[in-house]
Amino acid sequence: MTAPARRPGRRPGPSSSRDDILAAARVLFGERGYDKASIRAIAREAGVDPALVHHFFGSKEELFASAMEFPVDPAVFLGQVMAGPRSQIGERLARTFLRIWSDPRLRPQFVGIFRSAATTEQGAALLREFVTRAILARVAEALGLPPLNLAAAASQMLGVVMLKYIVQVEPMASATEDELVALLAPTLQRYLEG
Repeated sequence: MTAPARRPGRRPGPSSSRDDILAAARVLFGERGYDKASIRAIAREAGVDPALVHHFFGSKEELFASAMEFPVDPAVFLGQVMAGPRSQIGERLARTFLRIWSDPRLRPQFVGIFRSAATTEQGAALLREFVTRAILARVAEALGLPPLNLAAAASQMLGVVMLKYIVQVEPMASATEDELVALLAPTLQRYLEG
């Protein structure tokens, strides 16, 4: 006797459906970008009915905003960067940023954010909001630096992760963390010293 086929929709017992939908959305937004990741595909990846996606998130835009919430707390990230002498802040910034990006649990979400920022206004707004308010404004206040200096440092780091993790241009893609830190730290230090 075969077990009855499992139907999509609400699963019996404690539900992890919302988390499963978010995980599937992160993967598909990362792989396909906002426009090409459909609610149906996300539901299929999560093993649920598309109606359940709408039940939890309402719309694709709301699902995107929930799924693309940044996977690291800016306070923790900034705490690691700001701890220590100012003369080494460029190195700490490069090392912390690269270490976060190299984490295989976090990378799909970051890649999804970057790809969506390049292709949709929703993604661009999400990334812009996070970078300006959660990171640049806090560092500018803590270090007493002009925002342009911090934006230059951020553009340096974002360019590196774009080439290393998203476009995967060699030799950047296979460069070690130490190699990249050695190249980036002096430039970042110059920006962050004002």
